[in-house]
Amino acid sequence: MKFPFLASLILFIFWMQFMLSKRQRDSSTQELSFWEKEAKANSTRRKPLDTLDYIIIPTKELPMYILEENEEIQSILSTMEALTQKKIVNLTGISNTDLKLQYGAPNLPLLMEYDQNYTLLARTLQKWASVLYEAQYTKEAQTVLEFAMTTKTDVTASYILLARIYQKTGYPSRIDELKTLAATLRSASKTLILKKLEEIS
Repeated sequence: MKFPFLASLILFIFWMQFMLSKRQRDSSTQELSFWEKEAKANSTRRKPLDTLDYIIIPTKELPMYILEENEEIQSILSTMEALTQKKIVNLTGISNTDLKLQYGAPNLPLLMEYDQNYTLLARTLQKWASVLYEAQYTKEAQTVLEFAMTTKTDVTASYILLARIYQKTGYPSRIDELKTLAATLRSASKTLILKKLEEIS
């Protein structure tokens, strides 16, 4: 009776050792592959940035003159005005290694600056829309959020608020458009956004 058990135990130990060794080999291979890719990226020369999808803020189409006396809005508008003078690119979900490979290592600081500008834009648009909505400027909040969507924002609150506006104004079917957009995001927030939209619809 003891022999079958002992044999099974020995087989299990060998199997565990094999799996652990395999995992270590796979990990080592992945790490080696990463550093080889990183070395190649670091040696990639500067490339033109004219193919980037630069974001232009359509100030004439946005509610820049609503609630101008509101201090919070004043701060938001000041940020928006400053951003119109900067280059903005949404690089969410793209690793620094891939950016260096595609555009050249010397361009990485610039690309990071463009992406930081985008992060500020996305957060500012959400804050702006929220203040407008709370002040009963629903249509204006919708305009701000729909612009945010054209930039492929991954701010979860922006999707939730716009979906609620669509429900409130009698266009619940447009939530499906938000789901389609969210499904294309490179962001880690994609799953949460889709879940929230599903709950709302």
